Amino acid sequence: MFDRLIVSILRNETKEPLFSVEERTEMLREVVQVYPNVEVDSFDGLLVDYAASHSAKVLLRGIRAISDYEYELQMALMNRRLRPDIETVFMMANEVYSFISSRLVKEVFGLGGSITGLVPPSVEARLHRRMSVPNPT
Repeated sequence: MFDRLIVSILRNETKEPLFSVEERTEMLREVVQVYPNVEVDSFDGLLVDYAASHSAKVLLRGIRAISDYEYELQMALMNRRLRPDIETVFMMANEVYSFISSRLVKEVFGLGGSITGLVPPSVEARLHRRMSVPNPT
């Protein structure tokens, strides 16, 4: 759909993620390295300002469920107000992955459940190291 795609991580000081922005950037780069037109980056501030600074004309946002749509619609309308020249495009997740969230993956993993197939193998390996859970492989 696009000649160039930038996957960018917001540096959000109000959240306490399991992995740092640098670690998440590294994991994303490992996963998308097979796609030469995909870049991984991080940013502070407004997404539309970041997009404009990279000459982006489209924000690509994923939607898993209707609850995502309500939030994403609000954000898209605010972004359109802030930068009318940047459009938001929504893509639906495959129904096989529609229920997955980082919170749910961490919870299942922390309780000893299998997350194989829910995250890339390299991410699962990092989770085992970070949360001191033995890797069964």
